Amino acid sequence: MTEVFDAPQIQTIRANGLEFAYYEAGQGPLVLLLHGFPDTALCWRQVVPRLAAAGFRAVAPFLRGYAPTDLAPDGDYSLPTLGLDLLALIEHFNKGEKAYVVGHDWGAPITQYAANLRPDRFEKIVVAAVPHLRRFLLSPSGAQLKRSHYIFKFQSPFWAESRLPANDFEWVVENLIRRWSPGWNFSLGDIEPIKANFREPARLKAALSYYRSLPGLLVNPSALKVAFSAVSVPTLAIYGTEDGAIGPEMFQKQQKRYRGPFELCEATGRGHFMQYEDPEWFADRVIEFFKA
Repeated sequence: MTEVFDAPQIQTIRANGLEFAYYEAGQGPLVLLLHGFPDTALCWRQVVPRLAAAGFRAVAPFLRGYAPTDLAPDGDYSLPTLGLDLLALIEHFNKGEKAYVVGHDWGAPITQYAANLRPDRFEKIVVAAVPHLRRFLLSPSGAQLKRSHYIFKFQSPFWAESRLPANDFEWVVENLIRRWSPGWNFSLGDIEPIKANFREPARLKAALSYYRSLPGLLVNPSALKVAFSAVSVPTLAIYGTEDGAIGPEMFQKQQKRYRGPFELCEATGRGHFMQYEDPEWFADRVIEFFKA
C-alpha cells in the first residue's frame, strides 16, 4: 500500500540567477535529489523522510522551469546550464563542502555532467533509470531507438504542445507513465502534480526544451567533452528490469564510463519510476551506498 505523507513545506532560494523551490527534511550530510520528466520534486516525497531518518539532510529541488521554480528567462534548458544549477544548489546548501546527489531520469545526466565538471563538490552519486550519456546517445540498441521515439516527437512543437495536454494529458499517462512503469499502481495523488505543472503552457514548453536542447549539445565540443567523459566520482547506477523507457540492456557494459568506484544495481520487477513503486527499497539502496 502506498504510504501517505503530508504535503511538504515548499521553500525558495536563489541559485544561478533563478528562484528555486525545494522541500527538505532531516539534519546531517547533504543529499540533493533531482527529479526528471515528467515528474516534479514531489516524486521524492516518500524517499526524503527515509533519508532524513537515516541521518541525512535530504533536499528535493524543483528543476528550472518546473513550478514553482522560475522559468528560464532566456529559455536556456541546456545540459551545461542544468549542471551549473546543481553546482549552485550545492554551494548554497553546503557552503564549500561535498554533497551526495541522487538523480532520476533527467536528474541522472545532470548529476553526471556536474560531477564531471566539478568532481571536488561530490562525495558520491546515485543515477537512476538513465545510463551514462555516451552510452545512451552514441551506442543505443535497436530496441532503445524504438523506445526513444518520444524524444524525436518532442522536437516538434506542432506535435508535442498540442498532443500532450489533450484529453487531460491522456498521452502522458497512458503512453509514457504506464508504459514506462507497467507495474506501478499509481494514484491520482501521484499523477495530479505532474498534470498541474503542465497545465501552464510555459511549463510544458520548458520541460520539452530539455529534450530540444540535446541537438545543441551534440555540436558543442566543450560541453560534449564534459558530458561524455568518464565519471570519477563514486557512482551507484540503478535500473529497472521492467523499464519501458530505457531498457536494461543499456546499462550493461558501461563500467568503462566510470573511472571511480562503480556499482550497478538491478531493480528487479520495477520500472522507470522505481522511487514511486518501491520507495523503501530505493531509499535503502541509496542509504547503503552513501554510508558504505
